[in-house]
Amino acid sequence: MERKLELLSPAGDWERLEMAVAYGADAVYLAGDTFGMRSFAGNFSPEELRRAADLCRRRGVALHVTCNTMPRNQEVDRLPQWLAWLEDCGVTAVILADVGVLALAKRYAPSVKIHISTQASIVSYQAARAWHDLGADRVILARELTLEEIAEIRAKTPASLEIETFAHGAMCVSYSGRCLLSNYMTGRDANRGACAQPCRYQYALVEEKRPGEYFPVYEDEKGTYIMNSRDMCMIDHLPDLIAAGVDSVKIEGRAKSAYYAAIVTGAYRHCIDDVLAGRPLDPVWRAEVEKVSHRHYSTGFFYGQPGQFTQDARYIRDWQVVAEVVSCDQRGLATASLRNKFAQGDAIELVGPDVRPVAFTAPMMADETGAPLEEPRHPQMKFQIQLPCYAPPHSFLRACRENS
Repeated sequence: MERKLELLSPAGDWERLEMAVAYGADAVYLAGDTFGMRSFAGNFSPEELRRAADLCRRRGVALHVTCNTMPRNQEVDRLPQWLAWLEDCGVTAVILADVGVLALAKRYAPSVKIHISTQASIVSYQAARAWHDLGADRVILARELTLEEIAEIRAKTPASLEIETFAHGAMCVSYSGRCLLSNYMTGRDANRGACAQPCRYQYALVEEKRPGEYFPVYEDEKGTYIMNSRDMCMIDHLPDLIAAGVDSVKIEGRAKSAYYAAIVTGAYRHCIDDVLAGRPLDPVWRAEVEKVSHRHYSTGFFYGQPGQFTQDARYIRDWQVVAEVVSCDQRGLATASLRNKFAQGDAIELVGPDVRPVAFTAPMMADETGAPLEEPRHPQMKFQIQLPCYAPPHSFLRACRENS
């Protein structure tokens, strides 16, 4: 296939930004410390955002900054200064959902591209056309669309309008993030970046005159999951996304770990490259999305209604990071930083940017003085370890929980 398919990865803070870039993202999306929809991600101060823009520029990675809350009257006066700062930093695009923000962006950040957030719930070609007429360069479609609907939007909108869609990660049980449940139950506004995810709670029935006496609505012994949703995973269906006319596939997860940002980005990077080169997917990379913390996977709405999933709401966490590679020589002698407990003789696995996963047995290690070390014991401590091959910085050592 000749078409380019952009891989857009989450960067909730500086560490996750570095991981996404190192593991092959074409573009990253992040938030400043205001106007973003993930207030519990680390996010970026103005000066950190400038550093992020410089890093992305050096690495040839596009930088998309979210400004996709719905600002209230008391916040609007701060928008011109923020948008002008994005212009000055040289970010590639601003992600917005409010027509007032769009008007200000055109005035105060004229060289920054306009991407319309999934918060705008674009589900038709007419809505996409209207945003394009207002100056949008890209629309990020609602998650509730099928591939056929996406293809029709592509066919009936200007070729200059780019189409982006989520391809991997958590899905909201509401309509593209318009849920009010968190607001009512916890006072945290889902549409202003503070969702408490009450849809994930385990519910039981309480009768008014019997306080403290619970009547579970059984679907399993832990309760009911009437609003539960699976995670989206389209890594096996990238050709279908391309055929539908998608220009960019987005990985959800700015609030997730640096390991998640790295591994999922790397998996999609290699699989996209395989698809564009006409090769079958390498199962080694396909398997990587199973080695991060995730809920049961589905293909979302792309092939029709996904149906209610009532089995459980738990995360699958079969693997954990035990160390991160800080530096490594060509012989594989590495300095690593401890993340979780492991010891000499444990079965572990190395994976990194363009480093195929390789399993090996942890050897005797050494502390920073060179003294033999059977087991690193202090979080973040540096130690030396002989790896089976060269591994660049930001590579990981991980262990399967079943073997630990």
